[in-house]
Amino acid sequence: MAKDTEKLIRQLSLISYLMAERRPVTAPEIRRDVEGYSAMNEDAFARRFYADRSELEALGIQLSVDKPVEGLAEQENYSLPPENFHLPAIEFSNDELAGLSTALSLLDGEFAYAEPLRLALQQISWGRPSPLNAPEQRSIALGITASAGGHDLSQRLAKIETAIFRRKTIVFDYYTMQRDDLGTRRVDPYQLLFEGGQFYLLGRAHERDAIRVFRLSRIRGKVAYASKAEHDFQRPEEFDPRDYANRIPWQFGEPIGTAEVLIAGRIAWQVERHFGRYGTFRAADAAEGDDGDRVFVTDYADARQLVAWVLGLGEHARLLTPTELVDELDARLALLIERHADGPELAPPIAPEERVVEQNGNGNGRRDAAAIRPERFARLVTLASILITAGRAGERIPAAEVCERLQISEQELQEDIGVLNVVNFGAGSYVLYAEVQEDGMIEADPEAYGDSFARPARLLPVEAKALVAAIDLIGEHIPEDSLTSVRRKVVDALGHDPIREGLQIVTGGGGDADIARSVSTAIVSNRLLTIEYYKENEDVFSERTVEPYALMNGREGWYVAAYDPARGGVRHFRLDRVKRAAIEQTRFTPRAEVDPSRDVEGWPRTGEVEASRRARVWISPERARWAREERSVVEELADGAVVVELSFAGLDWLVREVLKEAGDAAVLEPDDARTAVRVAANRLVRV
Repeated sequence: MAKDTEKLIRQLSLISYLMAERRPVTAPEIRRDVEGYSAMNEDAFARRFYADRSELEALGIQLSVDKPVEGLAEQENYSLPPENFHLPAIEFSNDELAGLSTALSLLDGEFAYAEPLRLALQQISWGRPSPLNAPEQRSIALGITASAGGHDLSQRLAKIETAIFRRKTIVFDYYTMQRDDLGTRRVDPYQLLFEGGQFYLLGRAHERDAIRVFRLSRIRGKVAYASKAEHDFQRPEEFDPRDYANRIPWQFGEPIGTAEVLIAGRIAWQVERHFGRYGTFRAADAAEGDDGDRVFVTDYADARQLVAWVLGLGEHARLLTPTELVDELDARLALLIERHADGPELAPPIAPEERVVEQNGNGNGRRDAAAIRPERFARLVTLASILITAGRAGERIPAAEVCERLQISEQELQEDIGVLNVVNFGAGSYVLYAEVQEDGMIEADPEAYGDSFARPARLLPVEAKALVAAIDLIGEHIPEDSLTSVRRKVVDALGHDPIREGLQIVTGGGGDADIARSVSTAIVSNRLLTIEYYKENEDVFSERTVEPYALMNGREGWYVAAYDPARGGVRHFRLDRVKRAAIEQTRFTPRAEVDPSRDVEGWPRTGEVEASRRARVWISPERARWAREERSVVEELADGAVVVELSFAGLDWLVREVLKEAGDAAVLEPDDARTAVRVAANRLVRV
């Protein structure tokens, strides 16, 4: 029998024993009665028992220890209060269970934590119709699913997830984009962060003795443990992952200054909604701007990123302070104009065989299997509860159904049943006996001592993490806020927020919760929705009355897919650009020809819209590394610059994208796009 299997049998038998005894027991009693310990000598038992207690504690299962005589381990008494093992009952409404069903149907097989999510749903919906079997909802679609996206990235993610849980220092080769440098990193992993379709690692870098952020797609080769020790570090109590999640690209790194940006009143509502958490806003005084204008005050660590953001807002933003940042903006603006007047000097292209291999780091490809597998302990506890419940009801369960619910193979099911059949604590005190019959049905005979697993166990760390991450990914975009209340109930039942246990989801967009609620209500009730919408690329406001069908997320935020009768087709409206939304009393009959999720595999995931035109854009050697990671490179040049191809439906969008590159990009063709960028840049020059 494998060591891992022996350990699982010991731990499950230990839990059963402590729960059945319902009294404190001594270490000698445990050694005598619990499966797996009796054959050990005293020293071996002491080591194994200590290790098993530590592992159970790491899984969130805390044994109570009473020490009546100081320093004498054999006099310690151990017990397991039911509340330390069983999950408190959580009462969910039908809407909340439907919301959980939606979360699973959207993420199953495409979410890096899909398998632990299934186990978590199995546990928290105990005694209620399982959301695993509910019909799929059609009012929401996901372009961004927090999928690991590829074999190499999946392996890294799984190894890092385990290292965080086990507090193991890891070693890996990392490509630093800013310095164009590949080097070995030794890191204590504290937290995983998912943002903008990418997984990031937060951890203490030994080389700098400071917390650093590493993008998983930039890790090269395998991730390895730095030692064979059981644990290498303890995460500092003061570490708070939210300090890193609530940052914008210009705040990555140590702050070097504070900037003030004047935002025109025309778009101030949108900028404050989207970027308010990255700084503060105040009213502009008479010397700074007009009535209704706002001043955005924000710390920054990367001057170029902040300048690029300001340029991307066009004529609606002006950098006020500090002077050195204003000077840099002016210099980059001059460079932008120059490169669109005379054109950048192009180096000769290099041969295809000499080109830099592109790194596909978008991390959004769909996968058939999740990257993170739950601990087998969690699976065994869940399986035991399923079998005991069925056995006590006198029912047989199809093995195929259990395999589907737990996402395991028939062989894994047979092995797990084999483990459960030998879980005992002496004198014939078994938990259950189960067997897969020839007709494919499982027959279970629960023993009297199966009470330990007849109720749902507490969510283990990876299960809790998966559940809350799934809720945070979808956010308040399920009708009637059902997931918001689910999250609150789960956190209350757990007694802590799993966001601090290793994974934080940061979604695109910002501050659209009120709009999302209105849109969701209109979708569910089939009511017309009137919105005041800001079309950013054309800098115009319009009022639309539309038929809303579904909410959809993408790389830049959340959208409502709606049929616009005035334009005779489906349109997508970004929620953070909806200034106002009103639900009309008039109902509409859903159109059979409208498929709101038709585009979910396209632009929401890739960022590239269908277009009738394509532009060739030169990217400077200094920014070429980022372009290779994010864009479609069509030509490599000898000086390190690259040429990328961008699809666009309107010049306004293309102009904004080039302005955001702050002088490091220049349109080569078409000519009218070059002219449009130059004209837009000239309008931004200070007089």
